[in-house]
Order: sequence, then C-alpha cells, then structure tokens
Amino acid sequence: MNLTEFNQSDRCVHFSCPKRSVSPAVYILLYVCSAAVVLLTVCGNLLIMISVFHFKQLHTPANTLVLSLAVSDFLVGIFAMPLMLIWTIESCWIFGRVFCTIYWLISGLLIISTYNIAQIAVDRYLALSNPFLYMAIVSVRFTRVVIVFNWCVVMGYTIAILYFNGNFKSSVMCPGECFLFINEVWSVIDLLFSFIFPLSVIIILYTQVFVIAKKHATAIRDLNNHTRPKTQKITSHSMKSERKAAKVLSILVSVFLACLFPYFIYTLLGNIIEIQTAAFYYVSILFYLNSTINPFIYALFYPWFRKCMKLIIILQIFQTDSELINVLS
Repeated sequence: MNLTEFNQSDRCVHFSCPKRSVSPAVYILLYVCSAAVVLLTVCGNLLIMISVFHFKQLHTPANTLVLSLAVSDFLVGIFAMPLMLIWTIESCWIFGRVFCTIYWLISGLLIISTYNIAQIAVDRYLALSNPFLYMAIVSVRFTRVVIVFNWCVVMGYTIAILYFNGNFKSSVMCPGECFLFINEVWSVIDLLFSFIFPLSVIIILYTQVFVIAKKHATAIRDLNNHTRPKTQKITSHSMKSERKAAKVLSILVSVFLACLFPYFIYTLLGNIIEIQTAAFYYVSILFYLNSTINPFIYALFYPWFRKCMKLIIILQIFQTDSELINVLS
C-alpha cells in the first residue's frame, strides 16, 4: 500500500490532472498492452487455482500456500491492476471517491501476497529443518486455517488503516487524486507491518533454507558413497526434489524482492524527500507485475504445472475421475 501523508490544504495544487501529450496510436497501444498484462495475470493464476483445486495429488500443505498466493494474485489482476494501469495511462484518477476507497481496500491484497510469500518460506524452512515435526503437525487442514487467519488479519489491518485515518469518512477529494492520508504513527505501523516484518521473515528464512539445502546435499552425497545403488537412486531423487524446491523458492523470492524493493524505497522516502508523482506509478506497476510473473515461474520450473495446463486447455479435466490423473510423473 502507498500510505503517504500529504498536506490536505495544498493537495489540489500538487495533484491536478496533467493534459495527455501522447499520440492516439501510443495511447491505444498502452491500453492494448495493459489489457494483455491483465489477461496474462488473470489467466495464469486461474490455471494454478484450477490445477491445485482439481487434481488430488496436488492437495498438499505446500501447494495450498501456492493456491493462496495464486488467489491473491488473481484478485489483484482482476480488480486492482486494471484501475492502477488506467490511472497510470491517464495520469489522473477518473473513477471518483468511492472507487478510490475501494481501490485502496483491494490493494490490501498486495500485502496478502507478501505474507503468502513469507508463509511459503516458513513452510519450506520447517520442511527442511525438521521434516518429522513438519509431517506430524503441518497438514492441509492446518495450512488452510493459517491461510484464513492470514487473510483476515491483513484485510482487518487494511480496513483499520483506512478507517482510523479518515479515509472512509472524508468527503473532500480533489479531481484526479486518489491518495491515502495517514498520520505519522500509522506510517510507522504500516512500514513495520506491510514491509519490514514480512521482508525480514522472507530474507532470513530463505537464507536458512539455502544453507540447510546445501548441507543436506553434501550429506546425501557422502551417504551415497557408502550405500548400494538402489538406495543411492532413491536418495538422489530425494536430493534432486529438495534442491529443485529450494531453487524455485529462491527464484520466486528473488523476483518478488526485485518487484517490491523499489516500492518499498519509494514508501520509505516519500515522507522524507520530495519525489515526483510519476515515480509512484512506475514503482506501483512493478509491484503489480509480480502477480503476473509468479505463474510463469511455476510454468518454467514445475513439470506438473505444465501437465495440468495441458489437461485444462484440452478440457480433459471434465472427464470422469480426471482429478485422479497422475500429474507428478
């Protein structure tokens, strides 16, 4: 969320709508590209949602977290991203005050995506650091409860920050403007809740996952030198799966951080130095594009997702007992 504090008496001066200076052809091209990005975001995440929902082999705690991430990215793509892209192209908010409030409420889904990434990092860390405890405690049902709790907390926080800073009650809004106004206390709270805490969890646990995966790989290689071929084959397969999971997580987290950090820096410095409003559009688009990129990461590195995509596209999922198809082979 961009929760930047402005002087309300001067805000109409600062955020008046500039005249559009691009040619009609460029204008149309921008809208076509925006529509393509929205379509990719919605369809890509929809494919992940259908895959995890439909195929029983994918009903695991880890994939349940992937499903939660896909749902939040899907909702961002269908509700928030179109408004953000139109706002950027027009350099002006054209939807009025009510939709402005709704837009910032929906933007809380971006925080949910952040916490989903953090939960995936926690899940992988527990699975690698203490696999027996993980198998005993972490189930699909338990993961669903944690996900619901996560969504409720984040959406409750989003409503609270809008309500307690008067964004629901204020009737004054300049034409073309859609920015939130919060006090200094809530600015610090938002910085901690929306960025510093989840980012710290992601970075620290991802580092631990990398270290543990490397230790496991070394231990397994040493073990393979003293075991029979059959055991070696099984263990090597386990090592390969473990390393692939860590690799996909590293790519997912790296892309997420690359998309998030410019927005984080903008939010952090927005109240300290004067930054052009155009910068807000650019860093916001980059943050939103993370929701578009995530499905392609799974398509590139998970064969099961590519197989599920094929079964969905050729409509084989509508056949009897299609949910029992082996998609992991």
